[in-house]
Amino acid sequence: MKHRISRRKFIKSAGIGVAGLALGPGILRNAFAATSKRRTLRLLQWSHFVPKYDTWFDPYAKAWGEKHNVNVIVDHISLSDLRSTFASEVVAGKGHDLIEFLNPPSDFEPSVLDLTDVNQEALKRFGKQVPVAYRSSYNPDTKKYYGFCHGWTIDPGDYRKSLWEKVGKPDGPRTWEDLLVYGGKIKKQLGVQAGIGLSQELDSNMAGRALLWSYGTGIQDEQERVVLDNKRTIEAVKYMKNLYEQALTPEVFGWVPASNNQLLIAGRASYILNSISAYRSAQHDVPKIAKDIYFTPALKGPGGTGWASEHVIYVSVIPKFAAKNADLAKQFLLDLVANYDQAIWNSELYNSPSFFNAPIPNGHRGYPAVKGAKTMRDVFHAWFNKDPFALPGEATNKLLPLESAESWSTNVGHPGPANPAIGEIFSTFVIPNMFARVAQGQQSAEASVKQAAAECRKIFEKWAAQGLIKKAA
Repeated sequence: MKHRISRRKFIKSAGIGVAGLALGPGILRNAFAATSKRRTLRLLQWSHFVPKYDTWFDPYAKAWGEKHNVNVIVDHISLSDLRSTFASEVVAGKGHDLIEFLNPPSDFEPSVLDLTDVNQEALKRFGKQVPVAYRSSYNPDTKKYYGFCHGWTIDPGDYRKSLWEKVGKPDGPRTWEDLLVYGGKIKKQLGVQAGIGLSQELDSNMAGRALLWSYGTGIQDEQERVVLDNKRTIEAVKYMKNLYEQALTPEVFGWVPASNNQLLIAGRASYILNSISAYRSAQHDVPKIAKDIYFTPALKGPGGTGWASEHVIYVSVIPKFAAKNADLAKQFLLDLVANYDQAIWNSELYNSPSFFNAPIPNGHRGYPAVKGAKTMRDVFHAWFNKDPFALPGEATNKLLPLESAESWSTNVGHPGPANPAIGEIFSTFVIPNMFARVAQGQQSAEASVKQAAAECRKIFEKWAAQGLIKKAA
């Protein structure tokens, strides 16, 4: 550009609402104490599944820095490299000041700051936080917030309506049994598989947990005792073997997080367990497929219950080595929540707010006005009832099943918290490995469950010895 952009114009163009930038109490009041020295804040972000979000976020962060005499540097990284990169920074004792994870990084609790102060301030400013966010950032055993959860992503089922119509299920599956029976029919009659992963990756982790919970079982109970080794888990593992044989293909054993999205967009999947990101990508790249994609709530199991294991929970941490910039990082998080309507819009409704009651500040918002909207829930409700990103001629009410997501979405440690042991079990893929061994014929369901339960108990014992979770009774 040949002409200079004023600082005021730059900040306005990034859509930062002035009302969202008020200073907080305590140490936060000192975040921008008068000084001529320009500070630097380094953020580590994963590369968003909806590219438009990064296109918005990076200028937003830079403009926030300009307003407060701070150099904000945003580094993006692939999801698969996020944990290993942060682990390396912890060992080195240097790196980024604020790191955003997609799943609860509870196993990093010893290496990060307690963020109780900024979480409590957020509650005062913005009201109640959604339970899945609270349970994904707070350790009730240590009474510490190891992270700050500003948002989350709803995980419905994404299905191809035309395919399910041909086998007599026009509204898609509602139970895991539907997925097995009718998904099997679609594969046999139409040659299109279902898209449930069985590999060491994020979505396979989530699908496995959702299946366990639907069978009334899981890794731990509410008292954080390992309960995986039981008959219901064995039944769920046997179900997954049947699903693989009737509705999946061997490629699911080598999937990465983007694989089920790519399969759906390519027209090669009848159903996937994921967010709306694949749908948004299809709208841009393959409109014909996008118009055929619809959504279902969490699938129900034999007992009639269904839970979605949220696969994207935006939990930000501040490492102990970055304590000198903690004031800036905390203020950045609070201001992001205050401007979260922009995050929802610029993620094309992929991001949902952790604080639905947060007020929408006046000023430039970067999207068409929503009549009568006063809170984040107001814009969320308006956009999910009438999708502003629907294609011409496409139904605008497809996202309605997602409005009830708070009632069927939960954290990875359900029915207990996402404690450090759960975090390690998640990051070492104990659950998808348990399912995969049986589906591949390497072990019986009973043997695989017993092995996985033993692995879980060992991990729980390690963290209990460190005083970060309860000791087994």
